[in-house]
Amino acid sequence: MAGAPGHLGAGGEDFPDAYFVRLDGTRFRSTLHSQGAWNDAEQHMAAASGLLAHVVELDHPRPDVVPARFSYDILGFIPGGEVEVTTRMLRPGRTIELVEATMSHAGRACIRLSVWRLVRGETAGTAGTHREAIAPVADAVPTGMTDRWSGGYIASLQSRAVREHRPGSAAMWLRAPHPLVAGEEASTTAQFLAAVDAANGIAVRVAPDELAFPNVDLGVHLVREPVSSWVGLDTHVTFGPTGVGLTESQLHDEAGYLGQVAQSLTIRPLPSAG
Repeated sequence: MAGAPGHLGAGGEDFPDAYFVRLDGTRFRSTLHSQGAWNDAEQHMAAASGLLAHVVELDHPRPDVVPARFSYDILGFIPGGEVEVTTRMLRPGRTIELVEATMSHAGRACIRLSVWRLVRGETAGTAGTHREAIAPVADAVPTGMTDRWSGGYIASLQSRAVREHRPGSAAMWLRAPHPLVAGEEASTTAQFLAAVDAANGIAVRVAPDELAFPNVDLGVHLVREPVSSWVGLDTHVTFGPTGVGLTESQLHDEAGYLGQVAQSLTIRPLPSAG
């Protein structure tokens, strides 16, 4: 929309230490903490992911279910500034339900999320995995991502390296430290999801100023709810021969392994400076 405001703070005005501010029941405005890494005028998908999960929980509260899968489709450019988030129940059920959330800007949908939520059960006696936990946050090395990536969202992150990066492989702890929405308390799960999409930026095969490789989706499968907002990612990136790539990550929190993340990549030359 021509003349529509961008990120709060982009014009030099004060903005809160939060990724979004609420404007009314369905509308929000991004702050500079949500600013994207590929384009200053867009939102980073990670912050938007957390916001959508937060709104689903507010609109459809059910403490008797556990979110098992978050499937995000990026439908186009995600503009910074004012957005609307709406939700609907796609498949109601006593033990299994599917909820949808859509982020729109100026009437155009830019992200669609579907969440499978499953009824809670008692399976502690059979719980287990062969996945080994990564080194704990306290043993990881404080590091930064701003030497490789720009934008306010990346600058907001707290990050610690578990192992040294090599092209296409890395393991890190990340945390999005600010509230998702100013003045609102979000669940640990929503705050956790606000850092997961950054997986595509920790194990780059080539520098982002050499080639574009944005993801078009984000798929998060969980076997339990996270215990804190620190996101542990053991990530590998594969580029195929026909312009398609895959970023796949084992997902950890401070209690150990809790799921998987996948992101489909479109690999393309950077726009010509000329």
